[in-house]
Order: sequence, then structure tokens, then C-alpha cells
Amino acid sequence: MVDERTAVYLSSLDIGNSQLLNEIEKEAIETFVPIIGRQMQNLLKFLLQLTKPRQILEIGTAIGFSALFMLEYGDKEACITTIEKYEKRIPIARENFKKAGKESQICLLEGDGEEILKGLTGEFDFIFMDAAKGQYIRFLDGALRLLKTGGLLISDNVLQGGDMIQSRFAVTRRNRTIHSRMREYLYELTHNEMLQTTILPIGDGVALCVKR
Repeated sequence: MVDERTAVYLSSLDIGNSQLLNEIEKEAIETFVPIIGRQMQNLLKFLLQLTKPRQILEIGTAIGFSALFMLEYGDKEACITTIEKYEKRIPIARENFKKAGKESQICLLEGDGEEILKGLTGEFDFIFMDAAKGQYIRFLDGALRLLKTGGLLISDNVLQGGDMIQSRFAVTRRNRTIHSRMREYLYELTHNEMLQTTILPIGDGVALCVKR
């Protein structure tokens, strides 16, 4: 993981986001809603500019910050399909999409990610996984089916604050299920013949996968 002094220095170089994104980020921090951190934001900016995806799938909307972020820094004609299960966050996300004037480019689907993925058709250039960490392994089959050849799957928070390098018995009992499921997920990403995968110790860990 990146040490704190390095992270602080790199953050000092950040040129920042739009006023609306800053407002949504501030709201998320104040209400304890998890959103992508600054290191992940900078990586996403780079990847969006590099790949210019037109069809994006996001698993885990929260209050809409990352969806709007991807439209801000990616292709201006991109369309995003985003999935959220937590009912209290859905109206906040919809309101943020409305404030940004991006309702026509964002399709928010409400409900269980695994079930929704089963019903989706078509192909996506870019899939961003940022939902409940213990559920990533449940979403993987659906995500891979929908990801086009050459497309990019990004999974955030995969190192769980360093817990992934610990023995299952070294983490707290309440986190052991998440620990075992995330280890299973990372093993599948790195051993699946359909994927070329690298795991970066940025933020809380990010896995980047290209579909062969």
C-alpha cells in the first residue's frame, strides 16, 4: 500500500474536480457514504482518457459521485448503466444526476446486482465494480459476460486496508466472510484464462482486468 506521506504529497498535486463533484464528495464524507478516494480518482481519470469508453457499467452507484465523475472525465457521449441496491441512496443519486443535467446519459437500475446483471444484454467497454466487497465474486460471471473483448474491468477496494495479505484468522471475526470471498475473487481474476489482470496497491487496492 502507498504510505501516508506519499499519499499526502500526491494528493497535493491533484488539480481537483468540478464544483458539483466537490459538493457531492463533501456530502458523502459528511454522511459517511463510501466513494472513490483521490488516488482512485486520479487513476480513473487516466484510464478514462486512455480508453475513451462509450458504454460503461457501474456496479454500486451509492449517491452518484463516481458515475458523474466518469462522465466528467471520459467520453462526453458516453452512456452509463449503474446498479444500486441500497434504497436510501437511490433518490439522492437521482437528484445528483438531475443537478448535473446528465439524466439522459445515466440509467440507474434498482435492485440486487447479481439478478440485474443476469437480465442485461449488450456489451460494455468499461465496467467499474465498487459495491459491497463481499459480493464481488457473485457479480463476476455477469460482468464477464457483458464485458466486450478488449474491455476493462476495474474493481476498487480489493485489498481491504491490507487485510488481504493477512491470514483469515488474523482479521476480526466479523470480517472473515468478506476476507475469504475477496481472496476467492482475486484468485479468480488472476487465474481466469479470459482475463489479463494486475493488482495495484493504490488507495485501498484496485484490480485492473482486460478481457482477452
